[in-house]
Amino acid sequence: MLSRLGALLQEAVGAWEPSIDLLEAFVEHWKGITHYYIESTDENTPAKKTDIPWRLKQMLDILVYEEKQQGAAGEAGPCLEYLLQHKILETLCTLGKAEYPPGMRQQVFQFFSKVLAQVQHPLLHYLNVHRPVQKLLRLGGTVPGSLTEKEEVQFTTVLCSKIQQDPALLTYILEGKKIIGKKKTSRESTTLPKEAASHKEPPDREPKLDGEPGGAQASNTQLPAETKDPDGGIGESNLITSLIGLCKSKKSRVALKAQENLLLLVSVASQAAATYLVQSSPCCLAITEHLCQLYQSMPAFLDPADIAALEGISWRLPSAPSDEASFPGKEALAAFLGWFDYCDHLIMEAHTVVADALAKAVAEKLFVETLQPQLLHVCEQSILTSTALLTALLRQLRSPALLREAVTFLLGTERQPEAPEDSPHTLCAHLIGHCDHLSDEISIVSLRLFEELLQKPHEWIIRSLILRNLEGRPYVARGLPEPENYEDTLDLEEDPYFTDGFLDSGFQPSSKPPPVPPTNLDGKTAVTEIVNSFLCLVPEEAKTSAFLEETGYDTYVHDAYGLFQECSARVAPWGWPLGPTPLDPHEPERPFFEGHFFQVLFDRMSRILDQPYSLNLQVTSVLSRLALFPHPHIHEYLLDPYINLAPGCRSLFSVLVRVIGDLMQRIQRVPQFPGKLLLVRKQLMGQVPGEQLDHQTLLQGVVVLEEFCKELAAIAFVKFPPHGPHLNLSPPP
Repeated sequence: MLSRLGALLQEAVGAWEPSIDLLEAFVEHWKGITHYYIESTDENTPAKKTDIPWRLKQMLDILVYEEKQQGAAGEAGPCLEYLLQHKILETLCTLGKAEYPPGMRQQVFQFFSKVLAQVQHPLLHYLNVHRPVQKLLRLGGTVPGSLTEKEEVQFTTVLCSKIQQDPALLTYILEGKKIIGKKKTSRESTTLPKEAASHKEPPDREPKLDGEPGGAQASNTQLPAETKDPDGGIGESNLITSLIGLCKSKKSRVALKAQENLLLLVSVASQAAATYLVQSSPCCLAITEHLCQLYQSMPAFLDPADIAALEGISWRLPSAPSDEASFPGKEALAAFLGWFDYCDHLIMEAHTVVADALAKAVAEKLFVETLQPQLLHVCEQSILTSTALLTALLRQLRSPALLREAVTFLLGTERQPEAPEDSPHTLCAHLIGHCDHLSDEISIVSLRLFEELLQKPHEWIIRSLILRNLEGRPYVARGLPEPENYEDTLDLEEDPYFTDGFLDSGFQPSSKPPPVPPTNLDGKTAVTEIVNSFLCLVPEEAKTSAFLEETGYDTYVHDAYGLFQECSARVAPWGWPLGPTPLDPHEPERPFFEGHFFQVLFDRMSRILDQPYSLNLQVTSVLSRLALFPHPHIHEYLLDPYINLAPGCRSLFSVLVRVIGDLMQRIQRVPQFPGKLLLVRKQLMGQVPGEQLDHQTLLQGVVVLEEFCKELAAIAFVKFPPHGPHLNLSPPP
């Protein structure tokens, strides 16, 4: 009852309220602003202490209220017509540029943002709107730390939202040109109603602070085929450069919002708008230039360990973690990695046209022009820093377009099998050569780079490094029938590699190999023999893991299972064959070359007893990654101990056998070998204090060798057979 009475009372009051002439009020408030400049003599009073903010607010409210009262949608009301015909936005833009009274630019940004956001009538197609918008953009984003950064980023937010809704607006806001070949929309040809002429101010009373003529004659709301802004140019500030400038803000919220706005801009759905963004704006160039500037701002030399410590830097939180140890260049490195992550995210979310162009720009400017000279430099410190940085970039990289460019940059496009006499002066050849560098540090960071590369979902990586050399299985001896099952092959003790003069040194294979987890597969005998082949490689007197509980074979099986499932899921779309290519016994043998990558890895593996512990760990880590790939040729070449190798060929197993033979000869020259070996293992596990021992490198190499053989056995177990039901294995407990 009371609510009904209240409604009736309100209705009665509204009936007696005199009607307000909106246009008259609107004009009055605009005149109040212009009269301030005529009458005021105080140049130091801030704009917020004058009545200008209040009057601008009233003008905005009138425009919004008038639009709500309009009966027909899409028609401009008298107040909006007045704003357009009398070029009020142009005038405000000039007042903001003059920054008089102080803080006026802030008020102008706010008014523009609110008018564009709250007035539903399409405005940005009008020349008298998008031209002052362009000019206002040129006022902001040029000076880092500007007092109007907050207002500028709000302004760009509104513009990017409008472009997202209507991609055709992109060209109006950037340079005022139409997308070539795109027809005018109905809004582009909209002219003001004839009644607008009756609402214009006399020319002598219209402020002309920016030198523009007043009145309806100066208004051109019908967009011509090409409207050129004489002040606009790719080299000058526009929406793109303004956003890039705001992305550099020291205020994290401003920078983050600007990055979100730029992300919104590049994800436009229109093909024509995306093409324009690439071909007629500085978008890709500005983004990549900032990336290269951040790279140049870092110290020339950085410790690879420091670079690795900053893993996981995100563009949404680019600052370095405070709990990490500080080092020179930490903040600069975090800023670079954060912006690279942002570029990667942009490419991931952008329209395909923009994504491809931006990926090519990053590859050209950062990879080729900036990183490549450092990677090929003779200075070891330059090689170390650039390789570690490239590894960090690969670790962050997610977008398919940028990954494609990175792979092409690193590996090239050669598809023919490699030959021993090849000495290509390509980047890939240099990087592979760095894995066998005189500097152990360079070898380690280079191997880490390839290990990271092997985990990326791009088939050309494994095809270029490995598979192109294994096609046709030239590593298998021709003319010998392939065994139908592994029971037909030689026992491990009868393997020719084991009888190659090594038994005389006292080598006795382990008589009690560790138990193999049972399987329900038809190839139980085969998998048992293959696993035992690797587990029995290291003789009993060179084994120490049995004395420690934490280094059991079961742990390797569990880890290998997870890694193999992950690898199988990654390569599943590539359509690899289920079994190896059948051999033609009548086909003549062709020379086999393992490829430069395998050549370096096998050479390194053959020197495992003479190399530093950290280097051995990295070599075996890369080989383990390769062994996980479920391609039948890789599986056969790396994990089949019973393969009939062609003359002069070597496999991973044959390399390991020769290492074991060398080990057995050297064991005889080390007094108290078993005790020292166990002590070294405990030192490596942190169970006893580290102290320097004789033959330390050899002893550490033996420990790595034993663990690597267990790891290979575990991988062979979870992969066997190389085709068929291995994906249905239940994970071991």
